[in-house]
Amino acid sequence: MTRLRALPFWITAGLIVVTACILLWMGRVPICDCGYVKLWHGESLSGENSQHLMDWYTPSHLLHGILFYAALWFAARWISVGWRLVGATALECAWEIVENTERVIEHYRYTTVSADYFGDSVINSTADILVMIVGFGIALRVPIWVSVVTVIGFEVLTGFIIRDGLTLNIVMFLYPSETLKAWQEAM
Repeated sequence: MTRLRALPFWITAGLIVVTACILLWMGRVPICDCGYVKLWHGESLSGENSQHLMDWYTPSHLLHGILFYAALWFAARWISVGWRLVGATALECAWEIVENTERVIEHYRYTTVSADYFGDSVINSTADILVMIVGFGIALRVPIWVSVVTVIGFEVLTGFIIRDGLTLNIVMFLYPSETLKAWQEAM
């Protein structure tokens, strides 16, 4: 029985490894071309953004975990938490792969303030997936109101500091706005 209960966690780990391998196969750089890895890179409008372990877009991946947990709780609460984690990780891994295709990278460069964006390093994508798992774990353990405050708080914080965040990123990706882009560039 113990082996069976551990299976979702082994599959989750496998998804992360497979995603890293796919990203390398796609030509993504393992680490920043600068030759080193920083724990935190705080400049959102630079060529090193999304190249190190964490940056101002890391909170959006934490929010992915919280939101995936909530969605899977509503849609599939009869499935064990371990298997819901597999589902959330599969979604995040799929996003990291899609986000790093040339088409999506060019779309970001053209429609957002991220003109210097050229995709994530593999270490950044892997860290983003792990942060999503942390967000999933937070949502699992804390009261709903804490999750709601966390989502709102990080959206306000990143909106204030870098004029971007999960919501603005989705809006600009799906419905680019020159007005919103001008506001973001004015920071």
